[in-house]
Amino acid sequence: MGPVWANWIKAAFEAQRGHLFCWVPVAMGLGIGCYFALPFEPTGAMLVTATLIVGAGASIYWRNRGGWGVFALSIALISLGLLLAALRAHSVSAPVLSYRLYGPVEGRIIAIDRSVSDKVRVTLDQVVLSRISPQRTPEKVRISLHWLDPVITPEPGLRVMVTANLSPPQGPVEPGGFTFQRMAWFRGLGAVGYARTPLLAVDQGGRYADLWVYQQRMTLSHTVQSRIGGAEGGVAAAIVSGDRSAIDADTLTNLRASNLAHLLAISGLHMGLLTGVVFTMIRFCIALQPRRATHWNSKKIAAVGALIAGAGYLALSGGSVATERAFIMVSVMFVAILLNRRALTLRAVAMAAVIVLVLTPEALIGPGFQMSFAATTALVAVFGAMRGWSWSRTPKWMQKVGAVVLSSFIAGLATAPFAAAHFNQIAHYGLLANVLSVPMMGAVVMPAAVMAALLAPVGLAGIGLWVMGLGLSWILAVADWVAALDGAVGKIVTPMPWVIPLLALGALGIILWRGALRWGGLVPALCAALLWAQTERPAVLISDSGGLLGVMTAEGRSVSKERGESFVAGSWLENDGDAADQATAYARTAAWDERLRQFDVAGQRIHHATGKRATEALPDCAGGVWLVSNQPITQDGACRILDPAALRKTGSIALYADGRVVTAYGESGARLWTPKRKAARTPRAAQTASNIAQ
Repeated sequence: MGPVWANWIKAAFEAQRGHLFCWVPVAMGLGIGCYFALPFEPTGAMLVTATLIVGAGASIYWRNRGGWGVFALSIALISLGLLLAALRAHSVSAPVLSYRLYGPVEGRIIAIDRSVSDKVRVTLDQVVLSRISPQRTPEKVRISLHWLDPVITPEPGLRVMVTANLSPPQGPVEPGGFTFQRMAWFRGLGAVGYARTPLLAVDQGGRYADLWVYQQRMTLSHTVQSRIGGAEGGVAAAIVSGDRSAIDADTLTNLRASNLAHLLAISGLHMGLLTGVVFTMIRFCIALQPRRATHWNSKKIAAVGALIAGAGYLALSGGSVATERAFIMVSVMFVAILLNRRALTLRAVAMAAVIVLVLTPEALIGPGFQMSFAATTALVAVFGAMRGWSWSRTPKWMQKVGAVVLSSFIAGLATAPFAAAHFNQIAHYGLLANVLSVPMMGAVVMPAAVMAALLAPVGLAGIGLWVMGLGLSWILAVADWVAALDGAVGKIVTPMPWVIPLLALGALGIILWRGALRWGGLVPALCAALLWAQTERPAVLISDSGGLLGVMTAEGRSVSKERGESFVAGSWLENDGDAADQATAYARTAAWDERLRQFDVAGQRIHHATGKRATEALPDCAGGVWLVSNQPITQDGACRILDPAALRKTGSIALYADGRVVTAYGESGARLWTPKRKAARTPRAAQTASNIAQ
């Protein structure tokens, strides 16, 4: 029986000859995913072992490129993915603030954007903090500016000073939730905070070599905003420069509700339209000169010009994952033209994925990478399968409309699970909005942007920007209309951690595998759907400050505050798939109006208090009792005490209906980006934290 199965596996790999390269990023992605899923940081011995496996697997494949050689190479690629992720995580290591700090902050502005609360936000490097040595000072800090009347306008390169409240990057708002600490680690952010005082200029900055491109981006963004104005100007700036700081919260909400937010991301659509317009214009200009058109290869010349335009667009856009992927894709396409090869293939998508994963392995777990490659892979696979179909009897205009509708449907279907998992919503009328907006983007907005760039040297860029503004007015009107429709947005519960990996592997198996076995990909995909449908939400959630509780009721989750800690409360409700706002969730339980709140959940009695006086009135400890507060708790005994000292060691906490207790730091494990848990100051605090962790 053994040899039969061995031969069967070998034959299955042999049948994939010529199509295995597309599985290279999949195997690397498995290794990267394993690294981030580990509850501990890999040791040096583990990394050395992974390196040896990579070498051994490559050696076996080099000697035997048959079935078992391919299997050995797969193991090597998985190990390579884990190794790349670990090396990347260690290479970006930087100091992280270990406690809350209020005081003066000085630094150089290197990024400007907007916070979730719609405030202008600046990222500083070359940071100076009072009472902190340079060795312990974070390399970068990010500060939201809450001062309503700014003294200066933030600009890249400007050295500024502000009095701010800083804190370490926040842990997950609930166990297993989005880990901002991890994202901050890879972005080099050692502290985040806010300022309610004006931003002051220390000096006027200068033309720094490392910020030159970003300064050009912001100059371009300000120019576009001043010429077009309004919400259209903010969106136009995002499209041409990647700067979203001028897009207000309402506009962004409507674009997301109508599934048009992808138009803001400089991705395949924008890069393809831009390079396509440049390619077409160069060929047209050469064709106007018969002698040159006869002797020159206009197609290859246009391909080189389009590549240069794409590279410039990549530099000006900020180089996000979606933009990198798009540039790699168009580069492969135009290089294929130069080499007289077929351009759009799954191998090109795989090559783009490999390059992105090698450069930034952490991109794998972000929505940008997942949605971008899901849409591209699905589109290339479907339209590749349709190659050879005859459309001769279909009118040209119907072919174009059908292509837009079909591509929007495929891309929307491919990205819907990832959007639902990361953003907890589905835009029900997204197909309608895209059909009405994408043609306008391709026929008016992007050509107008190219026209503005060509006319800028002679001072006539305003003509192109005016046309661009008209097209964006239509798109924003469509977004507002669709977002206002009844049932435009459906809320989805956050899935279990294994759902998206299983779904992705199932879909990739169906697309990439050759032979009848490809339909075996339906098994993990169906398992993912069943797991998602059976997702269990915690009966009680406790924030890492102890000041906010969320208790599941028959109407949905009820939160202990009508306002305050709004980000945490909103995240809990979103993860529940609940469309209610914080005030509505607060009104679901009358007990929040009492000074001492008491609940009986999963056989546990929970007492919650906020404020010093209410905390002092908490009952004595007893078995099966939880005491929760945002103030130090002085009671002692056999109960579970959750005050700020204990919660700093556990992070946020979830209590399930079956009595399970899960902590955020217990779930994420001891990683580079999680805070180092110091020894407790008192035996009681140490015992309490240990009990909760268990």
